Amino acid sequence: MGLLDGLLGHGSDAAPEAVAQELDGMLVPGETVQVAFRVIRDLMVFTDRRLILVDKQGVTGRKVSYLTVPYRAITSFSIENAGNFDLDSELTIWVSGRPDPIARTLKRGADIRGIQRAIAASLR
Repeated sequence: MGLLDGLLGHGSDAAPEAVAQELDGMLVPGETVQVAFRVIRDLMVFTDRRLILVDKQGVTGRKVSYLTVPYRAITSFSIENAGNFDLDSELTIWVSGRPDPIARTLKRGADIRGIQRAIAASLR
């Protein structure tokens, strides 16, 4: 169901080392990728300093939009894990200054606790 998950917008875990290489030049010296998720070509990256949303646009994916959300701008977040009959988990993040929350769907087995740890640790 990997392709189907991608088409439905379900994210899957991505290797932090590979994501760090992909974001070469975007990360500041000493910044490390903690948890990352890939939805088809797009990425949701949690570093030790911020959340980075990577949106590859168009057929070729050459046009790329990067949204950086400093953890201090996150006002609250919600995580709903997959139940017995659910195939996915949901992550919703409310950001100061944005009218609508950032919402993403992650496939069953995604590191939901890792996400929660990454956000909660940064909201001290």
